[in-house]
Amino acid sequence: MKKIIPLVVVALIIAPAFVGIAESNAADTGVKPSVVLVHGAWADGSSWSRVVAHLQATGYTVYVPPNPLRGLASDPAYVASFLATISGPVILVGHSYGGAVITNAAAGNPNIRALVFVDAFAPDEGESIGDLASTPPPPGQSASCLAGDPTQVFNFVPLAGGDVDLYIKPSVFPSCFANDQPLTQATVLASSQRPIAFSAFPQPSGVAAWKTIPSWYLVGTIDRVIPPWAQLFMAQRAGATIVQVRASHLSMLSRPEAVVGLIDAAAATIH
Repeated sequence: MKKIIPLVVVALIIAPAFVGIAESNAADTGVKPSVVLVHGAWADGSSWSRVVAHLQATGYTVYVPPNPLRGLASDPAYVASFLATISGPVILVGHSYGGAVITNAAAGNPNIRALVFVDAFAPDEGESIGDLASTPPPPGQSASCLAGDPTQVFNFVPLAGGDVDLYIKPSVFPSCFANDQPLTQATVLASSQRPIAFSAFPQPSGVAAWKTIPSWYLVGTIDRVIPPWAQLFMAQRAGATIVQVRASHLSMLSRPEAVVGLIDAAAATIH
């Protein structure tokens, strides 16, 4: 399924980007909602560490459940089961592939009061990660740094049943995935990445929770994994409140204050 990128997305890319919002700008109206952070592929819960520290310092209860990275047929069900154990209002945050997971996991849970996407996929019903990742870029824009010959981008680890785990090659990871991180940090992240199953890419999304739950979206303007034009397309389609920051795919590491500011903005709307 190929998507046509609206011209307004191109215009937003060309326009100057808003580079963040104030940290902790939500009014303190009592007990804060819980925040659940869902990591994406080639990462783990530690990728949220700087965001967690900021949130906890300002009084949020924060959860960072592991994302199995097996595909939309099972990962959202696991996260949904975790969410069912939390009482009270919840802000659900997803990074990268984690955005597709929260899009599905939030459906039908009345406690999920806001969705926050961070450099993330936000698929529509019936749409797969593969569909979104293979969308041709608009004129003058670049495709994902993970596109092209997969043998030049990934290392493959065979799994039982014929599936394979995909690891980003250590030589590709720093300039592609972590292009605003110090090289020493990027190489550590490359060595500690968690793989995603190849079979995850064609699995279709279920009901899109962003159609009924208010959404916020942080766009990293130098993201090379999910390019800004693709992020803006998904954010606009979801009717999300959009903030753009100069950051790579790992904006939660390079710009944690902007991520926290967006979560605060979502929290300010919950009464």
